[in-house]
Amino acid sequence: MSDDEADPELLALLRQALRGRPNQDEEPETRVLEGAEYICDNSIDVALDMRSCKNAAASIHEQMQQKQYSPSTWSQHELHPKAKDEATLNFIFLMDLLNFSFWSERAESERFAISYRDKRWTGYWSLVAALQRALDEEIPITDPHFWQDENECTLDALRHVFRSCTEEEIPLLEERLACIREAGQVLYEKYDCSIPKLISAANGSAAALVNILARDFAAFRDERKWPGRKKPIRFLKRAQILVADVWACFEGEGYGAFRDIDKITMFADYRVPQILTSLGCMAYSPPLDSAVRRQQVIESGSSWEMQMRGQ
Repeated sequence: MSDDEADPELLALLRQALRGRPNQDEEPETRVLEGAEYICDNSIDVALDMRSCKNAAASIHEQMQQKQYSPSTWSQHELHPKAKDEATLNFIFLMDLLNFSFWSERAESERFAISYRDKRWTGYWSLVAALQRALDEEIPITDPHFWQDENECTLDALRHVFRSCTEEEIPLLEERLACIREAGQVLYEKYDCSIPKLISAANGSAAALVNILARDFAAFRDERKWPGRKKPIRFLKRAQILVADVWACFEGEGYGAFRDIDKITMFADYRVPQILTSLGCMAYSPPLDSAVRRQQVIESGSSWEMQMRGQ
């Protein structure tokens, strides 16, 4: 064989390697960062301060190292499940399905709260406490079969599960029931009422699971239309939180084994803009700043809301 002829054995090895390597163009993408970049480039009411962002990132990273923060930290909280099984997977799914809107205009002492294990829980933790309390009372609140049972999973049943130690009821109770019913129906029709089968449909991809959740469940389809842009802006807050919680709970193994967990982004909820502005990372235009200071409601899907969530 002359020097200018290709080595057939080398060609065979190259072909084998290329066939076994996943095509990067075919790997799932959530397009969340794509939408965030578009908002950053087109925002007129919200701006970022790069120096403050870098300082905040460095400070957060330092604190995570000092506190030895890792996926195992997730299970260390007293309210989070400890077992690594299907029951915990079901718990996480319902927990993140209902993880929205704990905001209240009432004074702190009068807001919706759950009394559990001799403590008073508010915000996100009130949701987790309510679910744990229901399981203690042998209410199958985390069972997908229960969700689609219209005789058992009723508004009154949910009102009991989320009963407050104050006079304020959990916000949007009827909307939460609708989310549960829809999730139960989708799981029954597409995944044999099995959340493990839903997880396995993603083939080990965090991005694919986020996309599946957004495609199949209206409650996870966190998208908004930007005027003049054909593609919707994707935030996918709760879908990404669910994937991150599964990954953290199972510490990247079993149900939580995702090869591309790094594609999960910051979760754009209403607390994030509050923290970013307090750190000097984000600034508002005078009209938006005035509206926030007056505690004016920022409508869901409005330009202001998308700019605040997407930056």
